[in-house]
Amino acid sequence: MFDPSGNDPISPALQDLLKLFGQELATVKFPDMDRGVLEEAAERVKEKAEAVARAQAALDAARQSLHESQEALLQKGQRALSYARIFAEDDAELSMKLEAISLPRPMRKAPRAEGSSPVLEAPSAQGEENSPRRRGRPPKARTSAPLFAEGASPEVIAAVEAESANGTLHTA
Repeated sequence: MFDPSGNDPISPALQDLLKLFGQELATVKFPDMDRGVLEEAAERVKEKAEAVARAQAALDAARQSLHESQEALLQKGQRALSYARIFAEDDAELSMKLEAISLPRPMRKAPRAEGSSPVLEAPSAQGEENSPRRRGRPPKARTSAPLFAEGASPEVIAAVEAESANGTLHTA
């Protein structure tokens, strides 16, 4: 059968047939079959497709509402688990029971485009390209210069440092 996921639930071939019965075959009548019967059946198909679209929208809204409720419960559960772990610090048996509970991380909402429904995604563990940017200054680049310059011994460097501490500049 024709996939009703497109805009029109009536297949192109049936649309062509309806068109023929609306134009060239408009006056032709077969037993239990004519233009009126076909148009009536096509109208029922369109009504049913609209009913399916409304039901799908209601289902999507109900799923979104369920997901939001589950997320709210998960966040409250994580908070309750944190409180319970602090409370049970002196009770080894209760602490062990609480440590056995592992709640999943909450989902975070992705930014949504104007007019679109929110898209939820799990926290990214795919790499740095999807992870949030780090805040603050980038670390200084470290040079991989040798500890001692060529020809300079530790004694010469110590003498230079001592002289520069006195305010004089040593030229080697």
